[in-house]
Amino acid sequence: MKLLSISGINRLPVDEKEAIFISFIPEILLDRFHIPCDFTDPVGNRLLEIDSDSGSADFSLRLKSSYADQDPLLYAHVTDTMNRQIHVLLYIVNDPTSPRFDVDVMPDGTSTEFGTFRRNIQAEELAMEAGLAPGQIRRGLRVLKHSIKSFETFASALRHDLFFIEPLYYHNAVIFERYGFSYMKGRRFMEGVDFGFEPGEAISRLLNSSSPFRLPEYARSIRGRSWAIHDGILGHAFTDVTMYKVVEKVAGINTFPNSEW
Repeated sequence: MKLLSISGINRLPVDEKEAIFISFIPEILLDRFHIPCDFTDPVGNRLLEIDSDSGSADFSLRLKSSYADQDPLLYAHVTDTMNRQIHVLLYIVNDPTSPRFDVDVMPDGTSTEFGTFRRNIQAEELAMEAGLAPGQIRRGLRVLKHSIKSFETFASALRHDLFFIEPLYYHNAVIFERYGFSYMKGRRFMEGVDFGFEPGEAISRLLNSSSPFRLPEYARSIRGRSWAIHDGILGHAFTDVTMYKVVEKVAGINTFPNSEW
């Protein structure tokens, strides 16, 4: 049987489809955190959860480094597009040993949906001061190069020569550019944002220290711009940007030249 889609994999028996989906996990994470090949800790606790219902066109994967961890080491949510292409909706890698910042929940425990529906401002300020970018609850592990290689391996196994990804924040899009991604939609928007942050332009003039997320020096920083955009400096949310990567190809796009992190 030719498995050209996630929906096709989801129809397989559990053991078979999980064997395919774990190829989405970068080997470096398994090695660094000494995760057993059966994803089970010494007392029998399962460290890997895969949600891939038969009949659905998506799967989610949640991997912990330790069963007691509050947050996953890796979380991924992947789906088929209308044309049965691979679309990475969400991909998060956390350093479980780093401090946690509750940007994902309000003080009363209500979810912020990663700050897209509501914001825990105090937690965001602390995260920003600690060097994190919008949406990060913990420091990352700097394994994106390895993650993209896993994406490419997974796509190739399904006989696809490209895959799509949804950057949730400005900094995600700029970083994906550095790793060879191109834009299905949003490139002109990204170029317009870069122009707007130039000295004297409309967005740059709003970097007026009116909030901790809008400092003038953020104009030349990927992370600073992302915090300002998250703070609403554009007048609307960062949205409607979709990128794609051709397997083993580099697009060479750079919408924020001469930038610093």
